Amino acid sequence: MSAPQAAPSRTVRLLILWIVGVVFAIPIIAMAEFTMRAGLAGGYNLDRWLAIIDPENERAYRGLFEGIANSLLLAVITVAIILLLLVPTMVLVTLRFPRLQRPLEFVCIIPITVPAIALVVGLAPVYSVVSRMFGSGTWTLAFAYGIVALPFAYRAVQANLSSIDVVTLSEAARSLGASWNTVLWRVVLPNLKRGMLAASVISVAVVLGEFTIASLLNRDNLQTALVQVSRSDPWAAVIFALLALGFAFILLLIIGRVGTARPGRRTT
Repeated sequence: MSAPQAAPSRTVRLLILWIVGVVFAIPIIAMAEFTMRAGLAGGYNLDRWLAIIDPENERAYRGLFEGIANSLLLAVITVAIILLLLVPTMVLVTLRFPRLQRPLEFVCIIPITVPAIALVVGLAPVYSVVSRMFGSGTWTLAFAYGIVALPFAYRAVQANLSSIDVVTLSEAARSLGASWNTVLWRVVLPNLKRGMLAASVISVAVVLGEFTIASLLNRDNLQTALVQVSRSDPWAAVIFALLALGFAFILLLIIGRVGTARPGRRTT
């Protein structure tokens, strides 16, 4: 029997955290410094940041703002697809069909093994049917993004699902007379809040960073708009990339706070 391994000391943990922080901070600082350069005159200013909100430049950045709006809409629809289809399916398989857990895991992991370009080749004929049924709006990309985000969302929810005894909780609730709807909404889902939040964050990150599928299917999202704008105004593309990073960081903080928050105690 092997002896348990000692946990790293506080100094080692801080050193690792510092190194990881530096690795992430250097490119972000370099991007911010690039956007504030004043040109040949030297020095730094915020002219390029202020130019984005200048009404005179509204036409130049219209495509970029449309790409942002499309990506946010896609993020909402993709998260809805994940939460409404994947989570109930995983709970149902865990409670009623445990033998299907391995096949379900296999199906959910498959998209991560397929390159995006190969996925687009397979989706192209599917999207010809989707376009006839739902139109060619950018929001239809959410069907493809739901598939792309599936492996990451599955892992997030499964990690939370494995940490709680769902079967015992549901049987206890059923023995007290609760219906299956009550078991799902008041017993199972509250305990899966952290996993669902993590799956939502990962899905949003996948949608905001996706380029290949949108470009090859001729749809406009944030990444395709950034590439288009960067050809004429590279500073604006970097500024919006920084804003997207900031948005993702704030979203992580908010969801992290919500996920760790505990319900307040009722006073009598």
